[in-house]
Amino acid sequence: MYDRVVCKDGYSVSVQASNTSYCEPRINDAERYESVELGFPSHSDDMIIKYAEDEYSPCDTVYGWVPVHVVNLLLAKHGGMITGTVPPGVTPLYSKGYEK
Repeated sequence: MYDRVVCKDGYSVSVQASNTSYCEPRINDAERYESVELGFPSHSDDMIIKYAEDEYSPCDTVYGWVPVHVVNLLLAKHGGMITGTVPPGVTPLYSKGYEK
């Protein structure tokens, strides 16, 4: 389980990958994931809405098989990470003042 990501602008989201997550490959401890599962973002974002399990409740749902390049862009859009961890394959774009 990876720690929830909080970005510089306050946006937060869970980024997960494992044998029980909606990701590729769907295994534990992959060397690199091609897609990951996002969950329960702090607010809706048009960049990921098409991956939502329930697009009508964008903050109360999971987002399956989100390509890592989309997650990388999402983190950059929100100013980078100030806390949290991400699975291998997702670029851990850290903002100034990042705290692990």
